[in-house]
Amino acid sequence: MPLLPALRRRPRQAAPPQAPAGATPDGRVPAGRLLPRGVVVLLGVALAFGVLLGLHELRSYVAPVFLALNLVIAAAPLQALLRRSGVPTWLAAAIAALSVFAFLIAFFGALGWSVARLVEELPRYQEQFEALYQQVLDLLAGFGIEEATLTDQLRSALNPEAIVGALGGVVGNVGGVVALLATTLIVTVFLMVDTLSAGRRLDLVREQHPRLADALAAFAHGVQRYWLVTTIFGLIVAALDVVALSLLGVPLALTWGVLAFVTNYIPNVGFVIGLFPPAVMALLANGPTNALIVVVVYTVINFVVQSLIQPKFTGDAVGVTPTVTFVSLVLWAWVLGPIGALLALPATLVVKALLVDADPQARWLNAFFASDPDTARAETTRDAVLQQP
Repeated sequence: MPLLPALRRRPRQAAPPQAPAGATPDGRVPAGRLLPRGVVVLLGVALAFGVLLGLHELRSYVAPVFLALNLVIAAAPLQALLRRSGVPTWLAAAIAALSVFAFLIAFFGALGWSVARLVEELPRYQEQFEALYQQVLDLLAGFGIEEATLTDQLRSALNPEAIVGALGGVVGNVGGVVALLATTLIVTVFLMVDTLSAGRRLDLVREQHPRLADALAAFAHGVQRYWLVTTIFGLIVAALDVVALSLLGVPLALTWGVLAFVTNYIPNVGFVIGLFPPAVMALLANGPTNALIVVVVYTVINFVVQSLIQPKFTGDAVGVTPTVTFVSLVLWAWVLGPIGALLALPATLVVKALLVDADPQARWLNAFFASDPDTARAETTRDAVLQQP
C-alpha cells in the first residue's frame, strides 16, 4: 500500500528553458547580440565609410543643401521673434529668408573683393620678393644646402607672378561660386516654406520617438548658438586685427580683416590661415621686426578672444574636445570640399545628435566627444539643453 501514493504522484515538470544571455525580459535577443561585438564594430565602420564616400561623390549637391539647412536654422530665432511680434507667419519666413540671402551675398562678396584687392597689390612687391628669395638662399647656404637644389622650388614658391596667377584663377572661378550660391538660395526658399509647419512635424516625431526629437532640438540649439557666437566674435577679431594692422602700417589691413572674419569659421587651423598672409605682407613691406609683431598681436588676440572668451558663450551644446574638432575639420573638408571646412562642427553635431544623443545606450560616448564629460550621464538631451546659459 505505501507504493500507491508514490505511484499517484505527478510526474516532475521540466524546467523552463533559460533565455539567452543579453535577452530582454520578454525573451527577445537584440539584433546586435546575435553577432560578436567586434564584427558589429567592423560592420559599422565599413557602413560609415561607405556613407562618407557617397557624400564625397555627391558633395556638389550635399554641401549647398547642408549649408542652407544651417543658415535656415540660424535664422529661426529671428523668424520666431517676428511671429511673436505679430508679424504674419509667411512674412516672418520671407524676412528670415532675405536675411539669409543678405548674409550669403555679403559673405561671398567680401571674400571676392579681398582676393581681388590682393591680386592688384602683390605685383608692386616684385623687388621685395626677389630680395626675400635671395635671403632665403643665403640662409640655406649657411646650412650647407646647395643653391641649385632648391632654386626652382623657392623661385616658384616666392614668385609673385605665380601667386597672382593662382589668385586670378580663384577670382576667375566665378561659375562655381555662382552655382553654389544659387543652389543654396533655392534650397533656402524651400526650407523656409517647410519651417511654417516645422513645429507640428517635430511634435509628431516626439509622440513616437521623444529622445530623437529632443536630440534634433538640441542640434538646432547648438547650430544656432554656434553661428551666432562665431559670427559675433569673428567680427570682433576682425575689427581688432584691422586696428592693429593699421597701427603697424601693414598694407591691405581691411583685406586681412575680412580674411580673419572668414577663417574664424574654420576651427583650429583657421587662425593660422588668417595669420600667414598679413605676416608675409608685413615682412615684405616693413621688415622682419614688423612681421614678428604681427604674429605676436594676432596670437594674443586669438588666444584671448577665441580661446578664453568665446567658449564661455558657446556652451556645452556646441563644445567638443579639441581632438574631435580637428578630426572633424579634416574629415568634413575631404567629404564636402572647402565648404566642409566651414561646416565641420555643425556636421559633427548632427551626427552626434542622431547616433549618440538620440540613443540612451550610446550617450556614454559623450565622455570622449563632448567638452564637458558630464553630458555622458543618463540625463535626457532636453535637460542638457535647458541647462544652457
